[in-house]
Amino acid sequence: MVISTTTLSEANAEVQCTFASRYVRTALPSRYKMPEKSIPKEAAYQIISDELMLDGNPRLNLASFVTTWMEPECDKLIMDSVNKNYVDMDEYPVTTELQNRCVNMIAHLFHAPVGDDETAVGVGTVGSSEAIMLAGLAFKRKWQNKRKAEGKPYDKPNIVTGANVQVCWEKFARYFEVELKEVKLREGYYVMDPVKAVELVDENTICVAAILGSTLTGEFEDVKLLNDLLTKKNKETGWETPIHVDAASGGFIAPFLYPDLVWDFQLPLVKSINVSGHKYGLVYAGVGWVVWRSKTDLPEELVFHINYLGADQPTFTLNFSKGSSQIIAQYYQLIRLGFEGYRNIMENCIENAKALREGIEKMGRFEIVSKEVGVPLVACALKDSSQHTVFEISENLRRFGWIIPAYTMPADAEHVAVLRVVIREDFTRGLAERLVSDIEKVLKELDTMPSRAVTKTAHVTAVVNETEGGKVKKTAAETEREIFTHWRGLANRNKVNGVC
Repeated sequence: MVISTTTLSEANAEVQCTFASRYVRTALPSRYKMPEKSIPKEAAYQIISDELMLDGNPRLNLASFVTTWMEPECDKLIMDSVNKNYVDMDEYPVTTELQNRCVNMIAHLFHAPVGDDETAVGVGTVGSSEAIMLAGLAFKRKWQNKRKAEGKPYDKPNIVTGANVQVCWEKFARYFEVELKEVKLREGYYVMDPVKAVELVDENTICVAAILGSTLTGEFEDVKLLNDLLTKKNKETGWETPIHVDAASGGFIAPFLYPDLVWDFQLPLVKSINVSGHKYGLVYAGVGWVVWRSKTDLPEELVFHINYLGADQPTFTLNFSKGSSQIIAQYYQLIRLGFEGYRNIMENCIENAKALREGIEKMGRFEIVSKEVGVPLVACALKDSSQHTVFEISENLRRFGWIIPAYTMPADAEHVAVLRVVIREDFTRGLAERLVSDIEKVLKELDTMPSRAVTKTAHVTAVVNETEGGKVKKTAAETEREIFTHWRGLANRNKVNGVC
């Protein structure tokens, strides 16, 4: 008797499922304790695979900037190198060379003043968070050295940023004891104001951090204006306050879509730039880059030299052992796509973002707060939040599989709450049209439901204030602020600061 392949496959799947379910009952009494006995590899695989089915679909996770698709050829390279330790430079010299090539390509992309045959100063990291920590440490140490040489106090360093910075900047400030001086936002202006930023600079400022691609709205900050204003202040005061550009999201967008935009090492005060390879560098999560203008901008005492892996190896990282796969994947994308390929992909992302924005605008219910120039994303706020909020829309879109964050803006624009949709390479025009359709469905359903706000005593829209002359109804603006205050607790739990 001949049994078809399909029948065998189905039979094996059924046996594996039954096999695994038996071990779930007998071998895994607790999710938090290691089991006493081993289980077959098939059972372990099935148990984990079953649980992972409950995760969201990465392609429908429009909260994240992180790449969720790569070509099969690159997937194979990743698996072929998954057992290589990145730090074993003597054992894996080719991998080290590929990292150096990536650093040089990115440095030239950002107009670093290095010749074609010169080696750029930079390093691969585990995302932009580590890259920012390293850049911040370099600024702090260089500032401290200068202050020591001048016989001045060096115990109160600060850094100036906008309130829209990613959370890793707050981590850097807290972990390495640097005061974080934030430029507050305002309604309608959700990036750092260069004028206000320069006003905050003092003799203890180690650098001003500008964002090329705000996590909140995708907008590029005006680095050139910041450079010009800071240059003027430096001349007036005798300080040498530099600029770091956090190009985690925009570093692989601006060179291809906005080649005339001046934001990088073309500006003399820009001393270092970080970029996330795993965002619009088009690599899976786990790779970032930081590049310095020159060797003099990276204090030598921060670079460690080790020889116990077989040869003298310089290292400047917060991590040590890590996989080589993402470094190799980044090199694959750079040579596979080239300038033309990256430009085509970014143009396609911008076109899909435009289509989504137009579809949302046609509903007449939203105000678009993101800009057309910047990272390809769409951030929008409800024009009327007195009955329902963007948090409810976000929650209801989950039923269709979409993962779309809703959050409030930082200080001083906390009363503004938005939905944000990040457009990545794998977000197609068809998905954009489907998302618009699903948002319309959610809005129609919400219109038939009572407002959550009016069901809560503390947030009813008809709340009145006692005054000496009688009872006065609250204005629509006051009511809206109360609703946002209530939802902010939820927003803080689900707040999206972006992945670095």
